[in-house]
Amino acid sequence: MTKFRKLGRPAAHRVSMLRTMVSQLVKHERIETTVAKAKEVRRVADNMVQLGKEGTLAAARRASAFVRGDDVLHKLFTELAYRYKDRAGGYTRLLRTRIRVGDAAPMAYIEFVDRENELREAKPPTPQPPQRVPLDPWTKSRACQQWASPKENQNSGSES
Repeated sequence: MTKFRKLGRPAAHRVSMLRTMVSQLVKHERIETTVAKAKEVRRVADNMVQLGKEGTLAAARRASAFVRGDDVLHKLFTELAYRYKDRAGGYTRLLRTRIRVGDAAPMAYIEFVDRENELREAKPPTPQPPQRVPLDPWTKSRACQQWASPKENQNSGSES
């Protein structure tokens, strides 16, 4: 069982295509491709941004072994690393667009999030729910006090 899509190509062609697509995505920040290819590009592009955020020499060498072009590598380690320094993951967004006329393949845009002129705005982070006070198992609940008979209320008041 494979952990990636083969995309109907030999291994060398597939890797070459992914290298080119990731480089073009970093360069232009949005590309249109088929949905299957976009899902594969998303995996690799997120890994490249992670390397850019690392910023070490070893990370730069690993990234330069994959992406094509020094300008792409520079953008990866400066602009994109700075833009996503506080984000823990999910650097790309996949937007399905249309069905291609020639072969009816589903097409999609893949783009980086939090950039200018993006097709859809990023969702704001969900607010954290307020912290609940831990329950004390020995106190009577409000429901028990609310529905208690008046006799119990009078007895409990006289006991104290």
